[in-house]
Amino acid sequence: MVSRVIPVDPFDLTIFGGTGDLAHRKILPALYRRFRAGQMPEGSRIIGAARSDLNDDQYRDEVRAALKEFVAAPKLDDAALAGFLDLIRYVAIDAVGDNGWKELKELVRDDHISAFYFSVAPALFGPLAERLHSHGMADDTTRIVVEKPFGRDLASARALNRTLAEHFHETQIYRIDHYLGKETVQNLMALRFGNVLFEPLWNSQYVDHIQITVAETVGVGGRGGYYDRSGAMRDMVQNHLMQLLCLIAMEPPSQFEPGAVRDEKLKVIRSLDPVKPDDIVRGQYASNGKTASYLEDVEDPQSTTESFVALKAHISNWRWAGTPFYLRTGKRLKARQSEIAVVFKDAPHSIFGAEAGRHRNILTIRLQPNEGMTLGVTIKEPGPGGMRLIDVPLDMTFADALGAENEQVTDAYERLVMDVIRGNQTLFMRGDEVEAAWAWTDPIIERWDADGSKPFPYEPGSSGPEESAMMLHRENRRWREIRE
Repeated sequence: MVSRVIPVDPFDLTIFGGTGDLAHRKILPALYRRFRAGQMPEGSRIIGAARSDLNDDQYRDEVRAALKEFVAAPKLDDAALAGFLDLIRYVAIDAVGDNGWKELKELVRDDHISAFYFSVAPALFGPLAERLHSHGMADDTTRIVVEKPFGRDLASARALNRTLAEHFHETQIYRIDHYLGKETVQNLMALRFGNVLFEPLWNSQYVDHIQITVAETVGVGGRGGYYDRSGAMRDMVQNHLMQLLCLIAMEPPSQFEPGAVRDEKLKVIRSLDPVKPDDIVRGQYASNGKTASYLEDVEDPQSTTESFVALKAHISNWRWAGTPFYLRTGKRLKARQSEIAVVFKDAPHSIFGAEAGRHRNILTIRLQPNEGMTLGVTIKEPGPGGMRLIDVPLDMTFADALGAENEQVTDAYERLVMDVIRGNQTLFMRGDEVEAAWAWTDPIIERWDADGSKPFPYEPGSSGPEESAMMLHRENRRWREIRE
């Protein structure tokens, strides 16, 4: 299959926090891969901006080292690397002071697309926006990219929205959630709205329930200080899992464009019922003698912050009334796995008798690892001996279907950063959407704080606390297995 690369117009992209981990690990490698694919036009610039006192050549050395660490060796050829490094510039800057802003202003060109990536702590979002404006770099064509967390509750999210709105229009603000850049997530919309096969069945009449799982094997590691102030609900459910829920549940937008897509996502969030206390379980990983416990990782033996959350959500609208959505995420679990499973109802009548067993169609959308989709279908087991039924997968793993080296299977950041340059906000969160998500999440966190309850402990390498499994068992359902 031939990869189609659509070039963008020349641009200046400034990465605030250009010496940080996210820039090294994700943003710069994504930009390099797009350069190598021929998507960056001549005359574009990538400007690193941070506190470190570096010159252009020293920063290029830092970028080179990051690319060698985080880009697969076969894609790191000398010619492409040299060409990419030619685009790199650097400015030492004070995000809350005046040093470096004059130099940045001189580098950013008025006749090019100008984008600023806020790869910094959330406390710096407001000061950066204010200084871009005061130093004359916030005109109507400027775009800013804001990383999560976007606030830690509804009040702080509203305050941040107000601060950004003082200097930028909503059409200039790109709130990034890298899950929306994954090929499988985008293919979810193509699957639903590009095929006549599924949409007639995509409702409570045919769907028994839907499971969304984002499981990680790692602990909080070096993020203990940040994570203990956030927890799984703020760090994962309010943004990543909420976005997946919206895409799986939303009505068909009138067209694939930012306003229409985000309007439908917002309707889903506003249709969510409050979560009942019995419909949510939170956990905290213990020690198994080989790995540290959560309490040891965050160095606080009294912490009640959750590293695991499982909950049942209900959407009160015509399409989904009565169909539960089960969301689950956690650290130190059995395997690294992110998937959405649409579990369809049983056939209304089995002509094969009780001995044929219970069989269900399940559509599984795998986000990581091995992005792809699997549809489980029921067939006759080959061979003599009667009508014995088995379930088999119709599998489409993207690496197999498109070719393992196909350039179209891109990293999420590649797509999203290029969408910023194109001016396409479809896969980015809108301000009212973020606030609606916090309005649903805040009461859950406030209830935990008020009742003083502690998370249930669970073994590292497990599927989470037993109470999570019991939440589904009482409704004669069970979680899909987290596979190693």
